[in-house]
Amino acid sequence: MLRKNILAKRHGAERRALRTRAKIHGTAERPRLTVFRSSKHISAQLVNDDIGKTLCAASDMKMPKADKPLVRAANVGVALAAAAKAAGIVTVTFDRGSNLYHGRVAAVAEACRANGLQF
Repeated sequence: MLRKNILAKRHGAERRALRTRAKIHGTAERPRLTVFRSSKHISAQLVNDDIGKTLCAASDMKMPKADKPLVRAANVGVALAAAAKAAGIVTVTFDRGSNLYHGRVAAVAEACRANGLQF
């Protein structure tokens, strides 16, 4: 019974993510900024959907550990914005996936905006 509930939750999350991504498409001039959030970590990447390639990425697994999850998420946003600037990317389309725009996901987006990326 427990396994069935876990599968149902995952299936719902996949449906929500696909519904969000059906309206969003990243290009070379305006790539898609997608955020992945797990229970422990957060990562973000810029994707060109025309060619199916990741242009740059950042994750909190490659950074020094911060005390609070929101601080780690903000650090991911800062690192991604720096990598985007180095690649010559200024404007992006935000893809929150199946997550709500709240907490760590919002912290990544706000840090990217504060460091020069335009949504």
